[in-house]
Amino acid sequence: MSRKLGQTILLNKYHLSVALAVISTGSGVLAQQKHSQIIKQKPNVIYILADDLGYNELSCNGQTNFSTPNIDALAKDGISFTQHYSGSPVSASSRCVLLTGKHTGHSAIRDNKEIGTWADYKGQEPLPENTFTIGSLMKNAGYKTACIGKWGLGFTDNSGSPSRQGFDYFYGYLCQKQSHNYYPSYLWKNDVKIPIENPEFSPHQQLKGDANDPESYKSFRGKVYSQDKLQEEALKYIDDNKDSTFFLYLTYTLPHLALQIPEVDIAKLKNKYKDVPYTGNKGYLPCQFPRATYAAMIIRLDKYVGEVMAELKKLGLDENTIVIFSSDNGATFDVGGADTKYFGSNNPFRGYKTDVYDGGIHVPFIVKWKGKIKPNTKSNLISGFQDILPTFAAITDTKAPKDIDGISILPTLLNKNKQVTHEYLYWEFHSNGGSQAVRMGKWKAVRLKVTDNPDAKIELYDVEKDVKETKDVAAEHPDIIAKVKEIMSSRTQSNVNEWNFKSINK
Repeated sequence: MSRKLGQTILLNKYHLSVALAVISTGSGVLAQQKHSQIIKQKPNVIYILADDLGYNELSCNGQTNFSTPNIDALAKDGISFTQHYSGSPVSASSRCVLLTGKHTGHSAIRDNKEIGTWADYKGQEPLPENTFTIGSLMKNAGYKTACIGKWGLGFTDNSGSPSRQGFDYFYGYLCQKQSHNYYPSYLWKNDVKIPIENPEFSPHQQLKGDANDPESYKSFRGKVYSQDKLQEEALKYIDDNKDSTFFLYLTYTLPHLALQIPEVDIAKLKNKYKDVPYTGNKGYLPCQFPRATYAAMIIRLDKYVGEVMAELKKLGLDENTIVIFSSDNGATFDVGGADTKYFGSNNPFRGYKTDVYDGGIHVPFIVKWKGKIKPNTKSNLISGFQDILPTFAAITDTKAPKDIDGISILPTLLNKNKQVTHEYLYWEFHSNGGSQAVRMGKWKAVRLKVTDNPDAKIELYDVEKDVKETKDVAAEHPDIIAKVKEIMSSRTQSNVNEWNFKSINK
């Protein structure tokens, strides 16, 4: 064989190798692009949960003492649900319903139950091992998952740790008791305690000194406001995962007590309201300007929501991110200096946090999904926290467990006609003597002081006509009461004995 022929063969082999490499590389790029497109077909999801925010504490729902322009904009760009309910009238049990899709007659956590003392935070009753949560579902769907904010469903050394309940990343308050202070000396990153430059002090004290002297309140503040740290982490998480598909459960503690906010925020409002200093005689920390502080806390929450939306837009993620906003229960009762009666926080409903009347459980629910949800729409679909898990399953084309109590509300989000509806919603709560409630179409049934009384009376309200639940019509509708009794009797016993009560007498 001649040298020239050999060179030609070698050259052809080289060209063939290069061509094959180019084809291979091109195929890889195309495959990556196709994979990226498939991933991006599934939207990012950010679920923002406020803490003790009443239905009427948003200006888009009627608040006139202050405004919430960023949350209002979210409603204008998306859909607002006017008949949406939290999982419970208090935090831990409500969040359990949200994460598991099971109402409080079936869920593992049915009330706040503290472990440890104020001096030794150990969290709340933990979610059991192998609980299937929204975090679990989203991980199964290929999402990165994070919880930033307040957890309240377990601690580092038990099954309730976020890392054992479907979340890749956690930053914030593990324990609800610690979250009563907005200037903590540490927060948690996963299961590691991260120091913060704040002095250690109790979140429950009474004032010592002149109530009108600003110096008397200095010991109730620190250098670093916890919500700013949560916000920094949230914005960083969004930026770090802009090329991934992520689920962020963002749980600010605003506007839960204690009344604490940076002084610059109070300065803008302290002359707006006729304020009387709160000295700490009803729990939590003293506050010189309680009304101004409470309003400022909600305004700051609104500001954080605006910053999240701006970050999504800056990164080009707003086209493919579902943003949801809600609250874990209604606004608080007369405690800690929060004058929720003055602000009409739960209007037009009866009751407050810890009540199973609508004031304790009827909450804001707003969803924005650009290009999918028709802007500035409202829905009167009766829905609740138990519906979030099956809705996420439908959005991500994955399967939800069969033993849950929720329904997918995706058809309503997408303005489709095939929406399944609830036969009823159910709640039970175990403090204050125990209570049960049922929402069934236009009917709302409430039963109080049930723990030791199987004959406790059932109240019945037509909430379409009587939104304030003032006219008990139980005597006029024995057939409805009979159905309510069946529903209230269908609950399962809890593994925590104090969350049980005698069965209702039919």
